[in-house]
Amino acid sequence: MALHIGDTAPDFEADTTEGRIGFHEWIGDSWAVLFSHPKDFTPICTTELGYMAKIKPEFDKRGVKVIGLSVDPATDHTAWAADIEATQGYAPNYPIIGDADFNVSKLYGMLPPDVEGDPTERTPAQNATLRNVFVVAPDKKIKLILVYPMTTGRNFDEVLRVDNGSDTTIGAPTVKGAEVKGTVVLVGKAPKVEVVKYKPKSRYFKRRGHKQPVLKVKIDSIS
Repeated sequence: MALHIGDTAPDFEADTTEGRIGFHEWIGDSWAVLFSHPKDFTPICTTELGYMAKIKPEFDKRGVKVIGLSVDPATDHTAWAADIEATQGYAPNYPIIGDADFNVSKLYGMLPPDVEGDPTERTPAQNATLRNVFVVAPDKKIKLILVYPMTTGRNFDEVLRVDNGSDTTIGAPTVKGAEVKGTVVLVGKAPKVEVVKYKPKSRYFKRRGHKQPVLKVKIDSIS
């Protein structure tokens, strides 16, 4: 089935490189990032898992859990992890799901429901649609969905930007502008507003010699 922002992330049990988990129980009261891969040892995915391992401490600081997925068995991920460390300099420091029965891939709409058989006999091209990123909130609702082609590595810095300050931007009456990393722009009426940060970047204002009037705010209430 197709999933949309605001849907409840399907719960599941699965084997991972760190043991068997129940997804919702594993998330607990944290935010979570689930990102999928068509097959072990694919070159683009290898770079992605290595980079995610490198920046995972930044997700940890924000209370965001990270978990990967590949349709190969979880026991096969061990060899892939060693290859990732050897080629990228970082070994995965987060669990990777072994979706050998395609259950999770089907639940999240990444593979059609009629897919079956031995996952090790499938080619990466047959699993090309397993290039998703899902950001899940503590209430288990999906807050972000990204889908990338196999030829383009995913931008996990963008995922980090979304998760950065997620308590004040996702599910709250605020927004982030394009390319904005720290500034939160107020939308609507706010009776009680506290200015927290004033540090935007805009060539438009610089060219005209104006002070740049974008504020980061904390909202106590909104109407």
